[in-house]
Order: sequence, then structure tokens, then C-alpha cells
Amino acid sequence: MSKFKKNLIALMVGLMIAVLAACGDDAANSESDTIKIGALLPDSGVYASLGQNLNKGMELYFESIDWEVEGKNIEIINEDTEADTQVALRSLRKLIEQDEVDILTGTISTAVAYAIRDEVDSKQIPFLASHAGGNDLTRESRSDYIWRSSFSSWQIGSSLGEWAYENVGDEIYLIAADYAFGHEATEAFKEEFEKAGGTITDEVYPPLGNTDYASYLTSINDSDADAVYGFFAGSDAINFVSQYEEYGLKDKFPLLGSGWLVSEDVRPEQGTAPEGINASIFWDYSLETEENQEFIEAYEEMFDERPSIESLEGYDAARIIAETIQDLDGDVTDPDAFVEAMSAIEFVSPRGPIKFDLDTHHIIQNMYIVENEVVGDETENKIIHTIEDVKDPGQ
Repeated sequence: MSKFKKNLIALMVGLMIAVLAACGDDAANSESDTIKIGALLPDSGVYASLGQNLNKGMELYFESIDWEVEGKNIEIINEDTEADTQVALRSLRKLIEQDEVDILTGTISTAVAYAIRDEVDSKQIPFLASHAGGNDLTRESRSDYIWRSSFSSWQIGSSLGEWAYENVGDEIYLIAADYAFGHEATEAFKEEFEKAGGTITDEVYPPLGNTDYASYLTSINDSDADAVYGFFAGSDAINFVSQYEEYGLKDKFPLLGSGWLVSEDVRPEQGTAPEGINASIFWDYSLETEENQEFIEAYEEMFDERPSIESLEGYDAARIIAETIQDLDGDVTDPDAFVEAMSAIEFVSPRGPIKFDLDTHHIIQNMYIVENEVVGDETENKIIHTIEDVKDPGQ
């Protein structure tokens, strides 16, 4: 082969390498133009509706900004945790290793949040906990990379303790679903109720996903309590509240508890059984603020249904993530810079003013006590008391 041909071949090979490199750079640049958010939410099982509604809230906010922040496209990659810790761990690894997500959010289950904590921390993936309320997630198990925009078990339970003693009765019977969050919320209520001067007559914990509460309701009926505090959510709340009325306990023992007893996603199936229930929560459909009315109107227009509290959680989580990306000019490559920027985010949400506690990485927010009443042939909640700027103690 002549020297000319050899030089020509070398030149052509060099040009091909340059073209391939340029294509690679273009592909890399194209990939970096998309910010991937991994959403670990149940799409099946007892908490499926909670996960689906939270995802809708995120979609609503990102739709309002055309799925773009600082010139970067936003993509949500959903993984069904089934509210199962082992499934969630597999889903987490898939999101990190295969999908290469930049940010994580979710979960619904506290047990799932605890299960993924160590891997999130070791992989240094920013994780905005948008629902799971387990106390330790922002206490003993606090990680530099885990921040929470939802609530803690302590906020939910403690906010009702003193109010219940002053407005309901001196002796209360506790009943809650037998899992981490159920125990934590009732323990926080118990602590504040007893501190105020009240007495707990008994406490029982039916299994999660229970359908028949007959034996527990019989025990309540035989007690000397003035009232009952309950923690149930999803299908558990539908069954418990409905059976509580069926067994004739509603007029004998006032029922109070967490807001999930009378939340938007369960009341349609409870009929008028929730009437008279008092509950503590950080958002309600009835909250009369401009921010909440705008959120409700936009949500109902997009999904043709009323938002739930999980819808609100997803909406706020999406806004926090978007504003963090904006403050970083679209560069989410440094997880430490991301969580530092996120920690400074504060705004007036549909739930009221929110901001992060820099010590606990947990949200500071208002808590509301609602009372359920019959309106026509349905029930609605109304806010009867507000506790402002509730801050988790972090210990």
C-alpha cells in the first residue's frame, strides 16, 4: 500500500473518531438536559390510592411549569413499592443504577422509608420524603441527604393531645393500625394527653389491612373511656369508621384521631359515619386561603376529582424540587449543593407557610384540628382550631 493511501486511511479513521466523539458529546449533552426524579410510591395494595394521588399532585405542579426548569426537562420515573420493604429496595436500586435518577421522592410507608435510608445515604442521592412520617427518619436516622416536606408522626399525634384533654374528656381509649407510624402517632398523642392531665384507659393495635374490627369494638364498648383516639388510613379508615357507627359506638364514645380517618379519599365510602369526628392534620380541602383555592381549582380541572392530602404533598414536593433546581441554575450534579439549596426553600403552600428546620431536616408547618359535619347527604370537614408553626422536637 502506498504512503498516500495509508495517510488517506489514517485521515478518514481520524475523521470518523472525531464524528463519533462529537455524537457522544451530543448524546451526553442531550441526556444532561433531562433531570430525572425517581418516585417510590405504591401503585397497588392498601395504600395504592395514596401513592397515586401524590403522583398526581407532582404532575399538576410540573404541568404548570411545562415540565421544564432552567432549560432542563423534568421526568418522573415511577416505581411501585407495593408498600413492601424488599420490593422498595429492589426498586430503589433500579432507579439509581439503571435509570440514574438525580433526585428521589416518596415514600408512603414509614417502614419502606426506614428500609431504604442506609442505601440512600451511602449512595448520596438527595431524597425528599414527601409522605412517610416515621419520626426517626429526621431524628436518629437523619442523613445529610434526606429531608422531609410532609409531616412527622409526632406532629400528627401531639397536636391533638392537649386539645383533646381540654375539649373532649379525661380518659381516652387508643386504637391504631399495628405498624411503625400507627404506634408513633398514638404514642405522641398519649404523651401530650397525659402531660395535660389525661389518662389512657387501654390501647390496642389491630393488624394493618384488617377488615373486621368486631372484637376491638366490643372491648371499647365495655370500657370506661370518655372517648376514643384512632389512627387508621386508606381502606383501614373506611372499615373502622364505618363499623364504629354500625356497632353503635358513635354516640357513646366521641371518636378523634389523625386526619386520615376523615380524609378526602375515604369519606365518599364512609357515608355519614364520620360525622362528629375531630382530627388533626396539616391540610384540609376546607382551608380558606387564596393558595389553597387556586390549588383545588387547578387540580379539579386537570383530574376531574377533588385533591387529597397526598395530592397536596406531591404538589409541594414538586415545587420544592423545582425551586431548588432553579436556585442551582439547573445543575443537579452535586448532591451536597442540592440539599443545601433545598434546605433554604420556603413559601406559602396551599397548606400554609412552610420551611425546613435546618437541625432536623423536617418541615415546619401549621397543624389544623377539623370537625366533620354532614352537608346534604355527604360529609365535610371544617377547621375549628389552628396550631401555628409546629416544629418536630427532633429527639
